[in-house]
Amino acid sequence: MPSPIIFHVDVNSAFLSWTAADRIARGLDSVDLRNVPSAIGGDPRTRHGIITAKSIPARKYGIVTGEPVSQALRKCPSLILLPGDYSLYARQSQSLMDLLRKYAPAVDPFSIDEAFCDMTGTTSLYGDPVNFARILKDEICRNLGFTVNIGISSNRLLAKMASDFTKPNRVHTLWPREIPQKMWPLPAGDLLFVGKSTAERLKSLGILTIGDLARAPKNLLISQFGRHGAQMHACANGAEMPDLGPRDRKIRGFSNEITISHDLTDPEEAHLILLSICETVAARVRCKEHRIQVVTVYFKDASFVSFSRQCQLNHSTSSTQTIFETAERLFRELWDRRPLRLLGVRTSRIDRETDTYQMDLFDQGKRKKIDQLDAAIDKIRDKYGDASLKRAVFLGADETNLKKRRSNHSKNTSKSPIKP
Repeated sequence: MPSPIIFHVDVNSAFLSWTAADRIARGLDSVDLRNVPSAIGGDPRTRHGIITAKSIPARKYGIVTGEPVSQALRKCPSLILLPGDYSLYARQSQSLMDLLRKYAPAVDPFSIDEAFCDMTGTTSLYGDPVNFARILKDEICRNLGFTVNIGISSNRLLAKMASDFTKPNRVHTLWPREIPQKMWPLPAGDLLFVGKSTAERLKSLGILTIGDLARAPKNLLISQFGRHGAQMHACANGAEMPDLGPRDRKIRGFSNEITISHDLTDPEEAHLILLSICETVAARVRCKEHRIQVVTVYFKDASFVSFSRQCQLNHSTSSTQTIFETAERLFRELWDRRPLRLLGVRTSRIDRETDTYQMDLFDQGKRKKIDQLDAAIDKIRDKYGDASLKRAVFLGADETNLKKRRSNHSKNTSKSPIKP
């Protein structure tokens, strides 16, 4: 039986790379956004919103994903800022997955911009896996216009760790025999599923590197972190995580999540992140011509504890508005204002989209009108980009008004709904 070979393919600065490649292809830019300080998120006129992706030159100014646009512009006043284009992301993601399926016997999308490829048994076709990974990444760049990192190992966790090594446009291996040399010297916070708060607690125990974590007494970690302590110990020693195991490749749902670089406590910021996630998810649902029946909101707090809540809809839908309103209600019910580090939305119970649906006595044709509106919006965005149509909330207030709303919210903690 051949030894397992797993590729983890990860798009470099996906949202920014996809936007840059699209703008170059359409002749909108003479300068590649990836080569200058640039970012995706919010609106430059209002200095409102959050950074969802940034170029490598922008990182030199200390700009990080998840920070407010106004803060990023203070760090780099010349920062080129563009809004998100969620229908474009869905199309680019699909193009990537289609290309990977030309070569990999099994492709498992892990998120909109990354996928695991099971390349076990393909050496007779493609030869050395490292050489073929270089050929694959070059073909992606040549045909699709953006770069990827490819991590290679015998399981998914190690392959994903490898893809996070030096970027961009690189191929890295992390075979089990290479763990002591390549992975153990890294900070403990670099290990997958170890958040900033957990890394600080590990530091207080004298555990600074992944190697320290691998050699730490397992019972100590369990006593401090519970089941997560055992998982961290196993990961540090190169074991596969259950959450990264092979999944049924049949589409069972659509999801997206954002890892936040700081402790998220502001409801207004959480609202905007949730809305942007729902825009992405709904665009992907419609791109596949599906409808969903279940919406789930999930998040992880600063201590890496997970929470989730789901709701089954009365009717299947592909509407951004319906998905967001449901997600926003679930989030309000679930969140107790604890600091968050990750926020996500997952949809499930897939139906193939049709022209028929069950009538509702109180619907009065609203659902059909919403579907027609979403279809019209998708058509315009497909042709002109998401910047051609934006929700008012992303254009609304300037920085002063945003601060005022946040100040008012701190004085009034009632959980009234915020309209998109």
